[in-house]
Amino acid sequence: MLFSKKPATLPDAATALPGRATEIPTAGEHFIFHRALKAAAPAGYETAVFAIGCFWGAERKFWEQDGVWMTASGYAGGITPNPTYEEVCSGRTGHSEAVRVVFDPARVTYAELVKLALESHDPTQGMRQGNDIGTQYRSAIYTTSDAQADTARQMVDAYQAELAKAGHRAAISTEIAPLKTFYYAEDYHQQYLAKNPAGYCGIGGTGVSCPIGLSVSQG
Repeated sequence: MLFSKKPATLPDAATALPGRATEIPTAGEHFIFHRALKAAAPAGYETAVFAIGCFWGAERKFWEQDGVWMTASGYAGGITPNPTYEEVCSGRTGHSEAVRVVFDPARVTYAELVKLALESHDPTQGMRQGNDIGTQYRSAIYTTSDAQADTARQMVDAYQAELAKAGHRAAISTEIAPLKTFYYAEDYHQQYLAKNPAGYCGIGGTGVSCPIGLSVSQG
């Protein structure tokens, strides 16, 4: 392997891999939606980015959701520009495996997508998700507006309370931060479980429902 030992902490600018100035190649078309993967979204649609573990299983969760217009697997939250999968797996880019979701807010709200993300993995596990260990598997919500950030924070707090009621004492470790750049992953990662139905999926939830109540914005 190119990198045999993964660090347990995120790199800083001095220790992160340098990356490259040009984008790495990816798929031209979404395997399921049959639209250009990087197509401009229709007017009024919104973009959300979530990291909930291995992006193969995570992306499937979102493309199956009604109201989602486009999904893509990629890398976000780190330092290295235009990283490769191998570089992200090294733990020396700072990126998580993330899913970009373009959705119609008239059909599915941002709060409903946050609920789906939180319920689809265990957000208390830190730098891992199940047997997938490494900084790229950390839980994160990368927001594209102040309204998204407010909703994400409120829902994480509400979910923490529900987990505690159910006997889960560990604190939620989900990172909530403004999205800087989303880098598309390589072609073979896009819609991986649609192309490989028997492929690996390492994500799994806690079994606890995340509430969407009157105190939580639906924006």
